[in-house]
This record gives sequence, structure tokens and C-alpha cells, in this order.
Amino acid sequence: MENINAVNNQVISVINFQTGVIQFSLLNNAFHFPKAKMEDDFKENYIESDKYPRSSFKGIITDIGNINFNSDGTYKVNVKGDIMIHGVTNNITIAGTITIKNGNISATSSFNLLVKDYNIQIPSIVTNKIAESIEVKVRCDYEKK
Repeated sequence: MENINAVNNQVISVINFQTGVIQFSLLNNAFHFPKAKMEDDFKENYIESDKYPRSSFKGIITDIGNINFNSDGTYKVNVKGDIMIHGVTNNITIAGTITIKNGNISATSSFNLLVKDYNIQIPSIVTNKIAESIEVKVRCDYEKK
């Protein structure tokens, strides 16, 4: 099995620092892979970016009250909400970290999603090359307004 990594830098995310509401939206055709064939297969056969141009998440940081956005620090958080990929919406709960340093705010998380939970079909010819579980890594920088 080959390690397959893709990066998407065309993501919009906002956090309401008072309520903890957090949202993400991304273009599915903005994922870039190290190999052109992987990128084409992902966009055309798996995520079907023409049919499903966006993926999104809308949820809440359940422990927003534990974060002091006016002071440097690192805070473990839990986020609960609805993630929509490939036209399928599922409720998820994930752990993350919010870091505040010199007034800059960043959020990170790493979690796994099952391909089958989003009705993404993997052709039998490549099932032994594509993992059933995909690791998602998130890193976003925010400006306090």
C-alpha cells in the first residue's frame, strides 16, 4: 500500500470566539497530490468534484469557555458537529488544539474518516491500494476581529 497525501489550501474557516461556533468550507477540486494520476482519479472517480464541488463542516467547540483568547497558551478542545463530504452529512466529534501566541490564533486537529461513511466507491481493482480509513489533518490560522 502506498502512502497518499494531498493538500488543500483553498479552505475558508471561521470561529465565533464567544459562542464556539466553527465552520469550514473547501473546494474539492483544490486538493493537490504528488502524482497527477492520483489527483485526476480522486477528483473524477472518488470525490466527484464536478458533482460535489464542496465539502464542509459546521459545529461547535464544546469547551470554548476554557480558552482565554487574550493570553498566550495552548488549549485542548473538543469539537462536535456535522461534516458533509461527497453529498453525505455525518455527525462527528473530534479533538483539537487551539494555540494562541503573540495574538495569533491557530487550530489543529487530526482525525480519521471511513470512506464508506461518505458513499465513496473504491473500484475493486484498487481496493488493496486505497485505505478504508483516511487521516484528515487540519491546520488553520485565524485573525481575531
